[in-house]
Amino acid sequence: MPHPKRQLGAKTEIDGHRLVWRLHREQHTNGLDDWHAVAIHVQNETPKRRELYLEYPLAPTQNKNGITRTGTMRVPIHEKKVEAHIRQAIAAGWDPESRGRPFVFEVEELPS
Repeated sequence: MPHPKRQLGAKTEIDGHRLVWRLHREQHTNGLDDWHAVAIHVQNETPKRRELYLEYPLAPTQNKNGITRTGTMRVPIHEKKVEAHIRQAIAAGWDPESRGRPFVFEVEELPS
């Protein structure tokens, strides 16, 4: 039976923007060897503004034989790392005050 999704999130202020982030998706598979990594949803406290999705790489796991593979696991998420990744997304072009489709930012490191 799958584990329930953790209720992780926090409010933060970055560059004068009051933001709220929460865990959007745990690492999981859809059953067809199609893996989805951890994702975090960020939005401005002001409604109707452009949202941000931080997409992380898959976290490798090791089984008893020492073989590294992808698996279902709970990746540790640290608030300071998430804040640093939000700053990277702002530097890459996400404007929390703008409107439009959600901005998807692919992070190169895990949030742990």
